[in-house]
Amino acid sequence: MRSPTFLTNPLVPLVADSSTVINLIATGCAPAIITALPNRIVAVDVIPGELDTGRRQGHPHADALQDLVAAGHIEIVPLDDTGWQHFEMLVVGHAWETLDDGEAATIAYATQCGAVAIIDERKGTRICAERFPDLGIITTVDVLLHPKVRLKLGERPFADAIFAALRDARMAVFPRHFDEVVRLIGPERAAQCPSLPKAWRVSAQKSAVPDVERGA
Repeated sequence: MRSPTFLTNPLVPLVADSSTVINLIATGCAPAIITALPNRIVAVDVIPGELDTGRRQGHPHADALQDLVAAGHIEIVPLDDTGWQHFEMLVVGHAWETLDDGEAATIAYATQCGAVAIIDERKGTRICAERFPDLGIITTVDVLLHPKVRLKLGERPFADAIFAALRDARMAVFPRHFDEVVRLIGPERAAQCPSLPKAWRVSAQKSAVPDVERGA
């Protein structure tokens, strides 16, 4: 699968939402993935605060993000006045037309700087497409499927990283990626991933039965 055009221009920064940071951390090899990408990754200064709320549930994401920032893998960036105007437009209103702070800040910064937003939620993608139709949007899966990530990790670690993000972070997968993801991680592991639609998990599990029966 070819990477989105945005990922072929190294001058365009990628703006990571909280879910993207969590997914990358869950792979167990976030530094290797990030350094393989031609684009730099940034996160708005709202994101560390969002991740910090998970400490009470024992989630280590805030500390892991701090480590990535300290190592220079992710840069924390602020919104300017234009960004804050976009942010307010995205968080004020009825529930069906507003986003949480992290998604709103991610889209606002991408709009502010002409960057690409990494958004994994369908609602965020829909609202972004409606209000900012010229803005580039990709998902964490798009990032992970970049050919340079695959080359750097190697085939087995690459598949393991995607499986770990699906299993441990419940990484969202859009329909355009279902076939590729299942093919990469295999049907047996696909059946263990709660973020994949149930119909796909059931289908994957059924397709794995002949291999088991053959002793594969």
